Formats: sequence, C-alpha cells, structure tokens
Amino acid sequence: MIVNAQNPSVEVHNLTVIYHKKPVLWNIDFALPRGEMIGIMGPNGAGKSTLVKAILGLVPLNSGHAQILGEELKAVRKKVSYIPQRQTIDWDFPATVKDIALMGRFPERGLFGIIRKKDREIADWALEQVGMAEYRNRQISQLSGGQQQRVFLARALAQEAEVYLLDEPFVGIDASTEASIVNLLRTIKEQGKTIIVVHHDLHTARDYFGWLVMLNASLIASGPVAQVFTDELLRNTYSGKLTVLSQVGDALREHNFPVREK
Repeated sequence: MIVNAQNPSVEVHNLTVIYHKKPVLWNIDFALPRGEMIGIMGPNGAGKSTLVKAILGLVPLNSGHAQILGEELKAVRKKVSYIPQRQTIDWDFPATVKDIALMGRFPERGLFGIIRKKDREIADWALEQVGMAEYRNRQISQLSGGQQQRVFLARALAQEAEVYLLDEPFVGIDASTEASIVNLLRTIKEQGKTIIVVHHDLHTARDYFGWLVMLNASLIASGPVAQVFTDELLRNTYSGKLTVLSQVGDALREHNFPVREK
C-alpha cells in the first residue's frame, strides 16, 4: 500500500542502490508529508540507513533520484539536518558540547566562516531546549549515550532546519531519555518541521509516528500509520528478504549485467 503525500517534504522516484551486484534498495518510490513524524521501519539489512543516506546523496545511486522540499538537495542543503547512528561518530574527537552545537551554524556561515554573537546565542538556546546547557563546557566523550544524542539534537536545532533525518536515535539509551527525546521531536514537529526517523521498535511505532515507511529492500508500504501498520503488511515487511530481490541479485551476478544507468 502506497499513499503519496501532496506537497511532500521528501520524494523518491525509482531509487535503486546496488552494492557488489547485490540489490540493497530496489525501485523505491514514495512521497512523504511535511510537518509529520515519519518512521522508516524494517528488519535488519532492509536498507533503512542506506535509504536515508541515498536521500542525502551520501551513497551513489544506480538509478532514480530524490528531492527534498520540492528541490534537489544542493538547493536546500541548509534546510536539512542529519543525525547519523551513534556508532559511526568518533566520540574521542576533542570537542565540547558547545562546539558541537555551534556546528549547526556551519551551513549558514560556512566551515571557515566567522561565528558571530547571534550564532552563539542560537547554540545556547538549542542546548537549553535539549536540557544540556549546564554541560556546555564538557567534552563530548565524557557524556552518556543519551546525553550525546541530546547534544546532536541541539546541533540540528541550531541549524534551524526544516527537515530532520535521524538514523536509529534511540539505540543505546534508557527509556526515560528516549521519552524525553521523543517529546522534543514532537515539539519540533509542532513547529511545522518534518522528522524522519529510522526506527526498529515495533512496540512504540504507533505512539511515535503519524506516518510509516515499511521497507525490506523494496518498498512494502508508505502511508498513515493507521493504514499501513497492519498484520498483513508487517508480515510482508518482516518475513525475510523478498524472493524477487534475491532473484535479481542472482541474475546480476550470473550474467554480469550493468548495475548503473547510462
């Protein structure tokens, strides 16, 4: 079941990503609403993180394209904030909490631009919003996992983005911290922002999200949670890799077909 939103925040058309002649994402096509909390869900290896990276231009596409806020990424990059998985970040990098929050101002000022008083005020405000102001001079490596996630949310807030993409933000944090981060994300959403979250916990999906993307290398469903969070679609999503994709991968390897559009 595919429900395409009008005036979408993110739209993806015929998107395919292949690694070593193995399809990771195959012919993905959807349009997501603005001002909504959206979950991307599926089993391990379903391509959830790859989908986010593909939307952001961080992995090469074999076919298709993505748009954000009706534009190509390069035209709206300042309006898009990305929080990667915690395990991909070098937490030993010598930076303070305030330094990380100020990084949210780089899209506006440039990497080597002058940080102005207004930028510092916005970074301080962002840290206040996530409850991390008292830690502003603490090294990021000295924080707990939940505190580190809060700081990266502050960086995203300081960017003043319109679309937020978070890859597994709740992994490795306790339940109370998760609840507070969800409340913060809801507050951001209520300001008209779009929140897109790679998520793994089926038990909280109904409570957290208004829209779901169900993924298992190909798109199983995309639409309002009440319409797509059904037993049938969950079985289709979590029943293992789709046979058709295994057959595609076998054919690519056997016949040495090209995997990128000319």
